Amino acid sequence: MGLPTWIAKLLLSLFLVAFLSSQTESVAVMSVDMGSEWMKIAIVKPGVPMEIVLNKESRRKTPIAVALKENERLFGDNAIGMAAKNPKVTFRYFQDLLGKRAENPQVEAFKNRFPEYNIVKDEHRGTVLFKLSEEQSYSPEELLAMMLNYSRSLAEDFAEQPVKDIVITVPAFFNQAERRAVLQAAQLAGLKVLQLINDNTAVALNYGVFRRKDINSTAQNIMFYDMGSRSTTCTIVTYQTTKTKDSGIQPQLQIQGVGFDRTLGGLEIDMRIRDHLAKLFNGQKKSKKDVRENPRAMAKLLKEANRVKTILSANNDLMAQIEGLMDDIDFKAKVNRQELEELCADLFARVSAPVQKALHSAEMTMDQIDQVIIVGGATRVPKVQELLLKAVAKEELSKNINADEAAAMGAVYQAAALSKAFKVKPFVVRDAAFFPIQVEFTREVEEENNVKSLKHNKRVLFQRLAPYPQRKVITFNRYTDDFDFNINYGDLSFLEPEDLTIFGSQNLTTVKLSGVGESFQKKSDYESKGIKAHFNMDESGILSLDRVEAVFETVVEEKPEQESTLTKLGNTISSLFGGGSSTAESKDNATESVQEEEEVPTEATKEDDQESAEPANDQKDSDSGTKTEGKKEEEKKEGETKDTKEKDETAKEGDAAKTPEEDPKKPVAPKKQKLVDEIGAVQTINDLPDLPEEQLKKSAMKLQELTERDLAKHEREKAANSLEAFIFETQDKLEQKEFRKVSTEEQREEISNKLNQASTWLEDEGYTATTKELKDKLSELKKLCKALFFKVEERRKWPDRLSALDSLLNHSSIFLKSARMIPEDDQIFTDVELSTLEKLINDTWTWKNETLAEQAKLSSTEKPVLLSKDIEQKLGALDREVQYLLNKAKFSKPKPKPKSNTTKSENGANKTESGEKVIPPLQESTGEPPSDPEPAQEPPVPEEKVLEIAGSEPDSSTQKSPEEKTKTEL
Repeated sequence: MGLPTWIAKLLLSLFLVAFLSSQTESVAVMSVDMGSEWMKIAIVKPGVPMEIVLNKESRRKTPIAVALKENERLFGDNAIGMAAKNPKVTFRYFQDLLGKRAENPQVEAFKNRFPEYNIVKDEHRGTVLFKLSEEQSYSPEELLAMMLNYSRSLAEDFAEQPVKDIVITVPAFFNQAERRAVLQAAQLAGLKVLQLINDNTAVALNYGVFRRKDINSTAQNIMFYDMGSRSTTCTIVTYQTTKTKDSGIQPQLQIQGVGFDRTLGGLEIDMRIRDHLAKLFNGQKKSKKDVRENPRAMAKLLKEANRVKTILSANNDLMAQIEGLMDDIDFKAKVNRQELEELCADLFARVSAPVQKALHSAEMTMDQIDQVIIVGGATRVPKVQELLLKAVAKEELSKNINADEAAAMGAVYQAAALSKAFKVKPFVVRDAAFFPIQVEFTREVEEENNVKSLKHNKRVLFQRLAPYPQRKVITFNRYTDDFDFNINYGDLSFLEPEDLTIFGSQNLTTVKLSGVGESFQKKSDYESKGIKAHFNMDESGILSLDRVEAVFETVVEEKPEQESTLTKLGNTISSLFGGGSSTAESKDNATESVQEEEEVPTEATKEDDQESAEPANDQKDSDSGTKTEGKKEEEKKEGETKDTKEKDETAKEGDAAKTPEEDPKKPVAPKKQKLVDEIGAVQTINDLPDLPEEQLKKSAMKLQELTERDLAKHEREKAANSLEAFIFETQDKLEQKEFRKVSTEEQREEISNKLNQASTWLEDEGYTATTKELKDKLSELKKLCKALFFKVEERRKWPDRLSALDSLLNHSSIFLKSARMIPEDDQIFTDVELSTLEKLINDTWTWKNETLAEQAKLSSTEKPVLLSKDIEQKLGALDREVQYLLNKAKFSKPKPKPKSNTTKSENGANKTESGEKVIPPLQESTGEPPSDPEPAQEPPVPEEKVLEIAGSEPDSSTQKSPEEKTKTEL
């Protein structure tokens, strides 16, 4: 039985709303590989599978640099150019300060490395600010937001459409505070972050996507060694096919081990070379000043140091030189590769450490590693490759991926997979949480002699290198009143002492629960199943507390329940839009196979009063980790759902009890219903407070004002350039022959004077003029020159237009003459049609001759009467009439030819003089072709086939007017 009409209409309207709303969204997605020194941008849009975005200088990578002058803001290469002139306002490497308090050792190291910056403490959050003046200061998140906004503008120019969805790469060793800081920066930039993906994972995904056919059931262990500008990361990845519920057998990558060094990178090598060059300059005694105390000179030396490092990667020596390094003194010194290696000997000694850390965390040996692939710009240093090859004990290092772009390309593939606008081949990504996280709580326990004491408990929530995204549940069984617990990092003893001090606070969040005692009072007659806290580590590696619930059970009596019409309608709508099936919804939202939401097991202990937790495979309270927000609402009614299922089972058991195979006296198990009360949870962040909502709005407004200022400045510069270009181009045109021909000396002099006045005004006052004043001045000059330009433009168009008109008149005349020569019996055109064409041809000839004669009487300086638009109108009218007749001839059917010179045979059949048999017509001639019973009739004229391309505009030359359509129908 079908749905009622009103229900069907409602479902159709809901579908149309959902469909139309989805069509209005932007389909292009982007990724940004946000390194320390460079950023690489990639996009996916319809027709462009995966492509690196070129910046305004047509380069495939852009320096991460922001220059904030008083009235302008520069990015990328333009900002780098400003660094040598004014290093105090050009900000680089600020990602080192994300998620760091002012007292963090890395902040102090940053100050020492870049003394030109004025870094102050943010008294509200305890973080740092870059202070430009008393009124201007910017946080690292705001600077990162500026770069992200700039990256979006580049992507939108490349994609030619708005882009909002983004995947951003972050270092694998970023902790919770650092990851949240990146998300806040993206929020300030107005971007929707689909995922923060670890840069090593993005590289591994890029490698696997293009080698999908090589991945099979046999595990392949690949080591990626990535040395970038500021850090080094070594990652061990296992590639293997796996069976998924949604897509069957698919390739999968699993992060097995990670080792890193936060401060080992190309920048540290540059710093050593910079200091060496400064020492050489001071040693030349060309200046009494110390070059190290001059920020501009040190910025120039750092730029030269980077060039020296790059060239020495392929050469043994070179001449470092800087023109006008300080006080107009030039600098020149010879540097060789051996000196570089001696300067960086302690750095090179650390090359192998990340390899050993990665192997230790993965519990592997180098014998189990199939291949070592190097990534990152700093791996191009020969000494780094030499030491790494020795550390891994392999025959060679693989260089079969793009060291600069692999992370950006892997991230944009993930962006396309997460976007609903694209369908990509599934690739399962199993990332790993680098730092363990645990839950800690304190509870009173009774010891001997009824003595109460406080006991501190710990439960590991996520082990080190635990796969994510994943959900976990912790059950507190001993509490009947409000209590607190803490979420902290677990054992971090695997970190180096220096890394541990840079890490920051090991305390994440304090959670205060309210409503526990009230819930237990209301459910005093129910059996408590504990207080359950549901945690989620999402695709970005960020931990959150989803909800806290008090769970109770009670025995209920069986009652039949009928499903109402409204419930059926709701279920139908839910099934259509994914709400009725958690499986269907999880397919759309899960980017990989997500771990089941499981209970955290208790540690084995002899204490009877230890907090209990149910095993992970207990299906009573274990919820699916792939549940979406819609599914969470169903979980609140879980007791009702279970109760309904259990009633159905009871009914089946009742029917089965009547059969002779079962004992009718067998007792039926009591039915239980689960009830859930939501518990209030107030969270206090302990590691680093997020930007308050008010501060977020204030920062967003500040950045928006800067963007609007940049746009206004760009618009003004564009107006000034347009005015200046018009003045110079018009002055040049006044000297050209064709312009002099159509203008008088007085007219040219008037225009020239106006142009000179505008040029003088632009030089003297133009720099203070507003955009409107510049546009008004340009509009005034264009109006003055409009008549002159019109006359020149008309004379340029006359030859082609008149030639086309003559050609069409000649062809039309020939066509008319041919049409009139058609015999009367075969004529397909009416007298009205031919007369209409003849009149149109004659009228067009007359108009042309009269207009040319009238134009010949005018001087070249007067306004012409022969206008190109009139010629085009005549061309169009004549062409339409001829095309109509041609189309009629094309699709007309020929009249039947009369049969002649036939004789009767003996059997009555007709024969021609040659004796060929002719089948007589079955009817008299009526102007229609004879209908023969045999296939001897004349084949019909084939109709023209038209190939229609979806979305293309029809050719205007083949379109019929309403009058033409009427003619065709008649």
